[in-house]
Formats: sequence, C-alpha cells, structure tokens
Amino acid sequence: MDHLSDVLTAISHPSRRAIIGHLANGPARFLDVAKPFDTALNAVTKHLKLLERAGLIERRKQGREVFISFRGEPLREVAGWVQEYEKFWNERLDQFEQHFKDKNKAKRRNDRIT
Repeated sequence: MDHLSDVLTAISHPSRRAIIGHLANGPARFLDVAKPFDTALNAVTKHLKLLERAGLIERRKQGREVFISFRGEPLREVAGWVQEYEKFWNERLDQFEQHFKDKNKAKRRNDRIT
C-alpha cells in the first residue's frame, strides 16, 4: 500500500483516533495509552502497530518503559489530498450557484417582457 493509504487506514478506526488524540497532548507510556480502552493489551498493541506503520507515532524506550509520541507530519499529506478535493467541490458549487443566478436573471427578464 502507498503511504497515504496507510495513514487513511490508521485514522479510520475510532480507537486509533482516540489514541492520536491522547498522544496529541504529549508522549505517554504504553500503559497510559492502553488504560482508557476496555480491550486486551494485545488489541491496543495492534492499533499502535498500524499507527506506527503509517508514521503517526514513534516509540522510544527509556529504561524499562516505552514512551509513545504522536507525529503529525503524515496528516499533512492527508490534508493536502483532501484540499485538492475541496478545490474541486468549491468550483462545482460556484458553478451551481452561477447557474441559479443566471436562471433567476432570465426569469426576471421574462417576467418584465410579459
């Protein structure tokens, strides 16, 4: 899979988005990341592996503890991709708006003539 697909897959699950939200406040230990979830630690580990593969987190071992940090750079790639489609839709909506303005002008002209 390409990198964008990895990032989109990683952020597609609510638990992974919650992990990102937690880590956006700063690095945390693995157990602190896993604590809010009512699942096995193994399930949290799988979520973390997906986030790590997408480049959204990094692990740093300090003594016996593992600290996990959020990396926001991959989300810029997603934002850029979404922005391209935002331009597309803005252009279409502008055309749609212009169509109705033109239609209303023509109707007003016809109403004046009759």
